[in-house]
Amino acid sequence: MQVAKVIELSASSPKGIEDAVQQGLSKASESIKGIQGAWVNDIKCVTDAKGSVQEWRVNMRVTFVVD
Repeated sequence: MQVAKVIELSASSPKGIEDAVQQGLSKASESIKGIQGAWVNDIKCVTDAKGSVQEWRVNMRVTFVVD
C-alpha cells in the first residue's frame, strides 16, 4: 500500500508559467523524494506601470509518496 502526501508551494519566474512550475518542482525535489505530480491551482502575473508582464507566479499542490 502506498500513502501520498500533498503540500502547497508557490514559485515564480520572469520567463513564463511553465518555467515557474519547473523551478518550483526542481527546488522541491532537493528535499522531497518521490514527487508524483503537481496541480497548478492559481496563476498570477506581476506587471509594470505600462502593463508589461514582469514575473509569473504559480501556486501548486505537489503530491509525493511517503516512505
